[in-house]
Amino acid sequence: MATISLDEEVRLYTTNAEREKYTLLSTLYGIIVALDYLERAYVRDSITAAEYSPACTRLLGQYQTMLKLVSDEVKSVEQFMERYRMDNPAALHRIKVGVPATVEHSSEGGPETGKWIAETTQNFITFMDALKLRMRAKDQLHPILQELVTGYARFKGSKDWEGRGKMVSWLISLNSMKASEEITEEQSRQLLFDVDHAYAEFFRSLGKGEP
Repeated sequence: MATISLDEEVRLYTTNAEREKYTLLSTLYGIIVALDYLERAYVRDSITAAEYSPACTRLLGQYQTMLKLVSDEVKSVEQFMERYRMDNPAALHRIKVGVPATVEHSSEGGPETGKWIAETTQNFITFMDALKLRMRAKDQLHPILQELVTGYARFKGSKDWEGRGKMVSWLISLNSMKASEEITEEQSRQLLFDVDHAYAEFFRSLGKGEP
């Protein structure tokens, strides 16, 4: 009968492939924990919005990259967190939303500039053109809409605009899809309608001198 030495290190793997798998899984675990700490720090005002936003965006990007690398092993973030008994609700919410809290809820922002207005206008046009060109896949639409909403949320008045909530809702919906999944024709028409409405609202606010 084989004996087990209590002084011997327990190895989770016996091959290089298994070692790589566990390395990737541990990295994913660390990203989720780091994101949870970041969310809690922001809520407690331990860090500023200027510090939080880029750090959160970077962690969300790293999470998406890692998820692709372990897709055979991890079917969903919920399944992964349950398997390893992770209690990080703040991170789970941020992952599901897919954008920093400063974008989801909008911020007071700083003084708006002509550059911001020009960039946001171009982002609106680019996204609406993408829909009109019949782009339907998540990996085609999500990056463009994310850039649009991120720029849009910088305007201090955006928290009161009706279009902001609808665009964030669409962004969350796209974020929950697989990269190759496509929205339906009906969804595309509704999305175009909502974004066009937000675009018109954005321009009306500029006319009032309240970007």
